[in-house]
Amino acid sequence: MKSPVDKLLGTHQDLIHTDAMKVTSHTHREDNDNWFLHTLMIEGCDAPFKFKRKKRYKNLKGKLVNMTYYVDCDIVAGFEIETMRVVRIKLH
Repeated sequence: MKSPVDKLLGTHQDLIHTDAMKVTSHTHREDNDNWFLHTLMIEGCDAPFKFKRKKRYKNLKGKLVNMTYYVDCDIVAGFEIETMRVVRIKLH
């Protein structure tokens, strides 16, 4: 029987799944319509990992997480910056 992650990866070719990534920084701020935008920095990676939730999420700094995400780009001050758009996150 396939796990939910295996099903996601099977139907979406661009998805990436990683296990036991250490969070070095976790910030959140209120975004449009009462959503919270969360940004994680991961040990050994320079790109920010972003996701939205309706509520604040527990502080993940120093924790190990499993994530499923897409590679994405944001334009900031005319510069293209690589980001990761998280679709699934769980504590390891």
